[in-house]
Amino acid sequence: MEALAALADPTRRRLLALLRDGERPAGELAGRFAVSRPAISRHLRVLREAGLVSSRVEGRRRLYALDPAPLRAIDDWLDPYRDLWAQRLDALDTEIARGRRSRAAPPTDGDRP
Repeated sequence: MEALAALADPTRRRLLALLRDGERPAGELAGRFAVSRPAISRHLRVLREAGLVSSRVEGRRRLYALDPAPLRAIDDWLDPYRDLWAQRLDALDTEIARGRRSRAAPPTDGDRP
């Protein structure tokens, strides 16, 4: 799961978000961050080595594109855990609804002094 390690960094996650809409040149990507271009280049290299992005050269530009295959593998890996969280979130939703009903219910004779 090298892809998970690559996604641990918020800058790399933001780079992937920028690439969701399609291929972009490295210079354009770097221009969206307050860090140096060499730093963005290193982040892109990590993403490329993890298989999350691909790159190609076009003239003097290097273009990057998102490769969704590793994200699908992460999604498949997480799938068994979704049921666990879904059950817990459903139980939480039930408790919240129960609390709302009890606050909204008018007091009964047993509740009055």
